[in-house]
Amino acid sequence: MRLLVLMLAVAVPILGPTLPARAQTPEPADPCSGYKWDVTAERALFAASAKPISAGKNRASAAPVVANQLFTVTLQPVNEVSFPVAPGRAPPSGSFGGLIALSVPAPGKYRISVDVPLWIDVAGGATLAPVLDYEGLHECSAPRKVVVFDLNGGTAWTLEVSAADRAAVRLAITPLR
Repeated sequence: MRLLVLMLAVAVPILGPTLPARAQTPEPADPCSGYKWDVTAERALFAASAKPISAGKNRASAAPVVANQLFTVTLQPVNEVSFPVAPGRAPPSGSFGGLIALSVPAPGKYRISVDVPLWIDVAGGATLAPVLDYEGLHECSAPRKVVVFDLNGGTAWTLEVSAADRAAVRLAITPLR
């Protein structure tokens, strides 16, 4: 028996490289792991069920949204939308867009996250809120793009979505902590 164990101890290291190696499939990389920010809250929302809403064609028909909830937003043909303030980038013909009523409970920085490429502006009155920062990962759709705005609480904001290549998008608003 000792001889058999000794022979195996010598043979395995010698024969090991000549035996066919088992194909190992590497674990697929998470396409959303490349964000420089902590997007844990956004990822959790995008993994949850979404509330369906329709974006408005004007401010009066803008559907309301709240923070910390995922929405599936049905958009309109962009040429049918009356943006209160011209979008920061002209939307291409044939794209989709719409208006969403946004109020935030307290002043602060808020992230608006979406699952597809599109343009995001936030209008307050007749001006656009400046974008503080943004990040996107083309391979990720949960979320694909995150834009940060500094918003006053109690202000009636209009979220302007434009230049989408499809008529439905997922969207979430989260406070930056």
